[in-house]
Amino acid sequence: MLLGTIVNVGAVIAGSLIGVLIGKELPDRIRSIVFQAIGIATLIIGFKMAIETRNILVLIFSLLVGGIAGEFISLEKGLEKLTNKLKLKAGFSSEKFTEGLLTAFLIFCMGSMTIVGSLDEGLRGDHSVLFTKSILDGFTSIALASTYGIGVLFSIIPLFLYQGSITILAVYTRDFFTPEIVSQLTAVGGAMIIGIGINLLGLTRVRVLNLIPSLFFAVGFTLIENIFV
Repeated sequence: MLLGTIVNVGAVIAGSLIGVLIGKELPDRIRSIVFQAIGIATLIIGFKMAIETRNILVLIFSLLVGGIAGEFISLEKGLEKLTNKLKLKAGFSSEKFTEGLLTAFLIFCMGSMTIVGSLDEGLRGDHSVLFTKSILDGFTSIALASTYGIGVLFSIIPLFLYQGSITILAVYTRDFFTPEIVSQLTAVGGAMIIGIGINLLGLTRVRVLNLIPSLFFAVGFTLIENIFV
C-alpha cells in the first residue's frame, strides 16, 4: 500500500547522497547560483499551487489563524529543538543540518502531488503520481544536499510519516477528501512554499513552520463553507 512513498523515500536518499558528495566539489559561485535557482523555482511552484484556491477568503483566514496558532505554541522552535536533538544523536555537527532537514521536508511534502498522490495510492492503489514525484524529489534533493548537507537526507523520516499517514488515512476515509478540500490544502501548501522560496533567496525570514496549522484550518474552514454556502 505504501509502495509509492517507499520509492519516494529511496529517491530522496539517493539524491541526498549524490548531493552531499558533489557539494564538496562545487565552487561557491556555482553553489550560490544553484541555491538562487532553487529559490526562484520554489516561488514559481508556490504561486502555481496557491492560485488553485477555490475561495481566497478560506486561504487568507487559514493562513492568518494557522499562523497565530503556530506562533502561540512556538511550533518552529519546538521542531528545531527536536531536529537538533536528532542531529546530536546522529553525531553531525553541520550548522545547516536543521535548516536543510526542515526546508527539504516542506518542499517535498507541501505540494499538491503529495496529497493527490497519497490519496490515489490509498483510494485506488495507483502509484503513478508518487512515482513521478519521486523523480522530481530525487533531483531536488541533489541540489538541496549540495548546499545544506546531510540534513536533507534525514527529511525522509517526516516525509515517510506524513505521506504514509495520508495514504493510510485515505483508505479509511475515502469520502472525506473532496476536491474542495484537496484544492484548499494545495493552495495553503503553495502559500507556505512561497515562504520557503523567500527564505531561500534571503529576501526576509518567514517562519514557515509556524504556518503548518494552517493546513488543518483550511480543512475546517472548507467544511464550514460547504455547510453554510
